[in-house]
Amino acid sequence: MNTDFLNKITCGDCRDFLPKMDKESIHLFLSDIPYGINLDEWDVLHNNTNSALLGRSPAQEGKNGFKRRGKPINGWSSADRNIGKEYEAWCATWADQLFPLMKEGASAFVFGARRTLHRVINAFEDSGFLLKDVLAWKKTSAHHRAQRLNIVLKNRGLEKELDEWEGWRLGNLAPIYEPIAWFFKPYKITITDNILKNGVGAINTEICKINELSPTNLLEFGFAEKEEKYHEAQKPLALIEFLIKLTTRENQIVLDTFMGSGTTALASQNLNRNFIGFEISEKYCEIGDFRLKNEENNQIPENPKPQVTLF
Repeated sequence: MNTDFLNKITCGDCRDFLPKMDKESIHLFLSDIPYGINLDEWDVLHNNTNSALLGRSPAQEGKNGFKRRGKPINGWSSADRNIGKEYEAWCATWADQLFPLMKEGASAFVFGARRTLHRVINAFEDSGFLLKDVLAWKKTSAHHRAQRLNIVLKNRGLEKELDEWEGWRLGNLAPIYEPIAWFFKPYKITITDNILKNGVGAINTEICKINELSPTNLLEFGFAEKEEKYHEAQKPLALIEFLIKLTTRENQIVLDTFMGSGTTALASQNLNRNFIGFEISEKYCEIGDFRLKNEENNQIPENPKPQVTLF
């Protein structure tokens, strides 16, 4: 097979490299893709921008979470209704390239946002994948901002309405989980024959037992005590290792097209899997390489990169 991309993080747009890869060579796709929710510049995947987008209000200055202003669900204009469709079209540009690279029966785990995951599912199904399940990663904590309605009313001078709306807030429930879409590439023979032919399609629940119990589709993983945090969307190393152990064997190939700070690469390295990774940001390519060199064998670097706050 073509080894040009094997066991290294290649810096650039994955869509420039996927067409150069060998067909039916990937045993697992695992990626924490951009969610299309305007978290940062790299997460703005639509044409409808606004001068206020990614800005900061006085209330956001110095805050760890909600540091930038996104678009409200209701939008600022009628053009905002197209954002979901544009995000889905963006997903399709690389999902179409990914499909022929996967072995038949191979799994694809795609992290997504609760409000935009259906767009990812549409794009992947249109590309040929089948949806197997939607897992839930339960976080140990969640930043939550739901403004008290009676404070808003008081600021407006609506004193008579305060008691009527006591206890009500503006916002959502605390986002304690994130969904993970679990796809697979269809196979033409029986699942058992496909496993014997391609080495994928089964799940290793024995090695993935949690407290001696078989795993469920609710995954509860937090960051280890000394685990460095380099990216605001970073996922716990243990969570990524779990998904890799569940669906692959040693020496098989794991692909991540949005490598971020390199967690998938590090997890693959720790578990004796090969990996292929692409990352468009030069900054995070450097951080990913740094982690691979310094964190293998659980070494903690003496001078780690600055930490970031996750939410």
